[in-house]
Amino acid sequence: MELNEEKLNELLGKVVTEMGAAANGSLILLGDKLGLFKSLAASGPMNSTELADETNTAERYVREWLSAQAASGYVTYDAAANSFSMTPEQAAVFGNEESPVFMTGAFYAITSVYNDAPKMEKAFQTGEGIAWGDHDTCLFCGTEKFFSPSYESNLVNNWIPSLEGVDAKLKSGAKVADIGCGHAASTIIMARAYPNSTFTGYDYHDKSIEQARMRAKDAGLNNLTFEVATAKDFPGDGYDLVTFFDCLHDMGDPVGACAHVKEVLKPDGSCMIVEPFAKDTLEENLNPVGRAFYAFSTAICTPCSLNQEVGLALGAQAGEKRLREVVTSAGFGQFRRATETPFNLILEARA
Repeated sequence: MELNEEKLNELLGKVVTEMGAAANGSLILLGDKLGLFKSLAASGPMNSTELADETNTAERYVREWLSAQAASGYVTYDAAANSFSMTPEQAAVFGNEESPVFMTGAFYAITSVYNDAPKMEKAFQTGEGIAWGDHDTCLFCGTEKFFSPSYESNLVNNWIPSLEGVDAKLKSGAKVADIGCGHAASTIIMARAYPNSTFTGYDYHDKSIEQARMRAKDAGLNNLTFEVATAKDFPGDGYDLVTFFDCLHDMGDPVGACAHVKEVLKPDGSCMIVEPFAKDTLEENLNPVGRAFYAFSTAICTPCSLNQEVGLALGAQAGEKRLREVVTSAGFGQFRRATETPFNLILEARA
């Protein structure tokens, strides 16, 4: 077949861009771990010597690192002054851990994707799943680091108030279960904001629960606990609110999980399901956000579900229509989109 040179050059240009992004990923982690982004955001403009001195690093490496970040558009270079700085937007994405758009956590998770490539090769050949706990440990810290800024910014100020009557219940005193709590970012945010309510985080990954308990101790909160349990067998009843943060699609039997939630909720209780943002068809999700979530879904979410009973494998781009089918199949009579962000759907289910 004859090649279309214009289309070929366009594709090659895209691939070269991807090569640069992939190669720079590990440098983003170095910039985060060594405080290079943070220092430049706080103290710039700086040259490579000044940044190296401030971060106690080697100037020659810092110079090359700065060049890579400037070529990526992640820092700004002033040729006349031979100095580097970060715009407010660049600082928000790379230099400020409290920013709702702080993105470096994703690159920690991407590290696990590369480290787990041999396991994925086997999974593709056998159709078997990969347990969440069997992934490289970079996944666990990366997941927390990626999702936490958005939760901090949106959970109490936007998502919970969008639910029917839930904010008032939590302020007066409610019983809450946070399912698939991981390292407890979501649980701690809620427990801190609503001291009159009690919160229990559940996760089937024992190492995550150990970390969650440490996080809670450090936070100095006395209205939350953590237990190892699955979404289908977590104990207790009479819950006012049950939450799933970016985890329902990872479960082997999300219908069974939602059915159990319906059983343990109070008659007027609510279930909040936070899921990756997606439209209902593949063609609608062929965009940068969908691309990132499909990639993570291939390497993490789908194999996690396939490793469990039923193995429904919703994937991270299930979309509202498919999630509605899951929730209503579990027995919930009411289901709606409460609100959304560019990265998440916030869904509410009630009896």
